[in-house]
Amino acid sequence: MDDVVTDALEASFEAMETAGLPPARPMLAGGRPLGSAAFEGFLRSGSGGFEMKALSGASDAAGGYAVPEEIDSRIDATLKAVSPIRGIANVVKVGSSGYRKLVTSGGFESGWAAETVARPETDTPVFNEVAPPMGDLYANPAASQAMLDDAMFDVEQWLAAEVAREFAVAEGAAFVGGNGVNKPKGFLAVPTATTSDATRAFGTLQYLASGAAGAFAANPDEKLIDLVQSLRAPYRQGASWVMNSATLARIRKFKTSDGAFLWQPALAAGQPATLLGYPVVEAEDMPDIAANSLSIAFGNFKAGYLIAERGETQVLRDPYSNKPFVHFYATKRVGGMVSNSEAIKLLKFAAS
Repeated sequence: MDDVVTDALEASFEAMETAGLPPARPMLAGGRPLGSAAFEGFLRSGSGGFEMKALSGASDAAGGYAVPEEIDSRIDATLKAVSPIRGIANVVKVGSSGYRKLVTSGGFESGWAAETVARPETDTPVFNEVAPPMGDLYANPAASQAMLDDAMFDVEQWLAAEVAREFAVAEGAAFVGGNGVNKPKGFLAVPTATTSDATRAFGTLQYLASGAAGAFAANPDEKLIDLVQSLRAPYRQGASWVMNSATLARIRKFKTSDGAFLWQPALAAGQPATLLGYPVVEAEDMPDIAANSLSIAFGNFKAGYLIAERGETQVLRDPYSNKPFVHFYATKRVGGMVSNSEAIKLLKFAAS
């Protein structure tokens, strides 16, 4: 019986050797047609005519180098707070750096008189010239040509986005606290006084004291109301609050005597929250509450702060100056200053 089984197996193997293996398997380099001895060796020990392959991504030497690492095509970055002053100020396009603007103050005077009484001369408005200081904002990042050719993401687009974000951060800080030397002059860098619009010099902002150094005094809601009412009615149409998030966090907890919050959330998506009925703009360049700090501004920035810019951002792609690096030289000329000192009021955290 055993001989019959053995003969049947041998006949089966001989049939396979005669017919050969299916030709679908591609011949590898160095391979040779399989003979009976090779086939028998493969059946017995797993070696022989078949090439041994041990490629694995887990081991670098065994093929891991050939497995590319997955790199997300979108480069995430830590977000920087961009000042929103540009969005609420008066932005004009200029053809040169010598931009000038005239602002009148005082207005015409008038009077009553009887039919036959002489009419004395009345005062005329005072003309004030506004010339915002300007400066060149620039960036000059570089990337190697190999990086531009081989990177798995669009390096040029990424650099352009980074430059735009950095420019927005830099100019936003200048609009708030810039000193005016080769850059815009911020509205917190101008002179301040407690006098009213009728007697205060043009270009000087009025401030109200909080009543305590580095803090709100008793009844802080009353100080905020006083700040709103210090801005004359024509300017209150379109006025907004400007402060940073730390200051806003304190104000959001204030309540009136009947328990209602002074701060009101937005009623619809895309609409700003309000404080005493006026929108709140968060500008992280505003200082935190400290002794003698000007941490809260309220005013009509469309009428009160002027931004002058010379065209759009210019980008020069320079592959010649520093081979093999490609430089992306970006420039933007921008200026700014307070154009109407009656339209912006400040809250100073001081006793007086």
